[in-house]
Amino acid sequence: QVQLVESGGGLVQAGDSLRLSCEASGGSISTYAMAWFRQAPNKDREFMAAVRRTGGGGGITYYGDSVKGRVAISVDNVKNTVYLQMDSLKPEDTAVYYCAAGRYSGSLYYSPPSYDYWGQGTQVTVSS
Repeated sequence: QVQLVESGGGLVQAGDSLRLSCEASGGSISTYAMAWFRQAPNKDREFMAAVRRTGGGGGITYYGDSVKGRVAISVDNVKNTVYLQMDSLKPEDTAVYYCAAGRYSGSLYYSPPSYDYWGQGTQVTVSS
């Protein structure tokens, strides 16, 4: 059973940057695909970014269309932590941000049911 704990959220101004962290315990993130989603009030959970290992030992990253170019996902296997760097934040980025881990097969990296473990979320609020 993997436990995920997000941190780094808060209140920022439009144009600011923020780095979210997701520390895992109970399992190595190197054996999971890791992802970030967000959910704003009255909206569906939205895919932000994902990273999964490839057969050659490297990793491949995916990004949601709405945030591509403004966010970057990275992994520190020593710290067992995955990060989400977000730049040029906008008020519409206000949401609860969730970290997720899964061992799915196939290409549904953007789909929440592909992930087995979720953190409790961290609130990000962007003021204009």
